[in-house]
Amino acid sequence: MDSIEFFFDCSSPWTYLAFSRVHSVAEEAEVEIIWKPVIVGGVFNEVNQEIYEIRKNPNKLKINYSRKDLQDWADLCGISIRWPSIFPVNAVKMMRAAIIANDQGKLVSYAWECFKSYWERDEDVSNDDVLKKIFISSGLRGEEILKSIKQEDIKDRLKNNTSELIKRGGFGSPTIFINKEDMYFGNDRMELIRYKLSKL
Repeated sequence: MDSIEFFFDCSSPWTYLAFSRVHSVAEEAEVEIIWKPVIVGGVFNEVNQEIYEIRKNPNKLKINYSRKDLQDWADLCGISIRWPSIFPVNAVKMMRAAIIANDQGKLVSYAWECFKSYWERDEDVSNDDVLKKIFISSGLRGEEILKSIKQEDIKDRLKNNTSELIKRGGFGSPTIFINKEDMYFGNDRMELIRYKLSKL
């Protein structure tokens, strides 16, 4: 069966947009989605450090347009996005929990809750109490998950996903691969992914 791998970090707004659309693209093409939670900060540290300089010295014209562009895309996707009061946020615990949610077959509902918590409700997703609410709303056991994300195996699996993305040429979130070889970066590549899948 053909597949797409979706490497993602819920702390990225462009990833929220892509996540909201990838399901219909996969269903239309009848392909499997393989979810790969990562830490995008780890990717930036390795291969995309210039993003930190851009954040320190932003171009106001580009920032203003980027925020407008983000809202236009959110309208198109039928989701709500407002810029959070804490950005960037420490997403490590949230994305470790995504590994566990995936194991338990609850990744999709969990990721939706993470995106909504951070990008719609402006909640601090590095906070344990906020995370527990997210866990419970997505059918996970709050206290149990908070303990599990401290396990070395879970930490290593998230690190391994992040390292894998870098080794395969990725530099941010979301990154999507069609059948392991064909890489695409960003929400705005979703139409191209749809087209390429139609040719399989």
